This record gives sequence, structure tokens and C-alpha cells, in this order.
Amino acid sequence: MTKDFELREFLYSRFYAEANVQDKVIESYEQDVAVQDNLQILAEQLQVIRDYIAKPITINIAYRPEFWERLRGRSGTSQHCLGKAADITVRGMSTKVLHQIILNLIKEGKIVNGGLGLYQTFIHYDIRPYPARWSK
Repeated sequence: MTKDFELREFLYSRFYAEANVQDKVIESYEQDVAVQDNLQILAEQLQVIRDYIAKPITINIAYRPEFWERLRGRSGTSQHCLGKAADITVRGMSTKVLHQIILNLIKEGKIVNGGLGLYQTFIHYDIRPYPARWSK
């Protein structure tokens, strides 16, 4: 994918492992070329952030197939379902600081101005084709 990100990071989640659906997630990814393309773009955007902060980024969860979303009572229309989103953290960096860094990179035109959500324990970043901002 990129120099610091492997595909596995975008497809694996402890939630999938606990629910014993990891193989089904990989199968869903392999059948969807658009998701494959979107995850590559997302990885490239996260690499820009990674290079800027010079610290590893942990992907809590990225690709969430529609079947998984529906199992969780969600709509199945999340940016995660399209392979366009990741929920991330950086060890030793608050979510507020990471959020501000991403906003600055967007403002400077260095990364896609898509969705950016500030949560207490993680940041949601996505590459949708329009800006969206929220905090919880």
C-alpha cells in the first residue's frame, strides 16, 4: 500500500476476530474493486499525515463491509463501507492535537478535504468528495 501501511491494517479488526468474521471481511474486500481503489487512496492520505507527524498511526478500524454494519444495526452506508474511512490514533498524541494537525494539512491542500470527526479516543478521517466535520 504505502511505505508505512500494509493492507492488513485496513482489513483487520479485533472486532472481526472476536465475531469470527475476519475471513468474510477479506472476501468482501476481494470482490469489490472500488473498495480496493479507495483503500489505496486512503492509505496514501494517511501516509501524508504519518510523514508529517513522524510517528506511527494506529488504525483502529478502516474497512467495514455492509454485512458488518447491518449486523451492528447501522445503515450500511458509512464511508467505512466504501473503503474511504479510518478511525485512527497516535500513541502519545491527544485526539485534539491530531485533529488540529489534520485540519492544517487539509487547509494547506496536502490531504483530501473529506470527513473529519473528533472523538474522545480516536479520530475519524475519510476521503469523501466533500467536507464534513463533527465531534462527539
